[in-house]
Amino acid sequence: MAYLITDACISCGACEPECPVQCISQGDDKYVIDPDVCIECGACANVCPVDAPQQQ
Repeated sequence: MAYLITDACISCGACEPECPVQCISQGDDKYVIDPDVCIECGACANVCPVDAPQQQ
């Protein structure tokens, strides 16, 4: 299951540079993950200070 960034996201940007397939981008209210590109590596979850990325 691909990762999804929850509403806990504080838009700090820590996750975006960690993604090896560049599937994370800045959304309107929070960062978003493209589920069609996500390889479920968990790199985003490992650096998030508020545990916003969660597996669907």
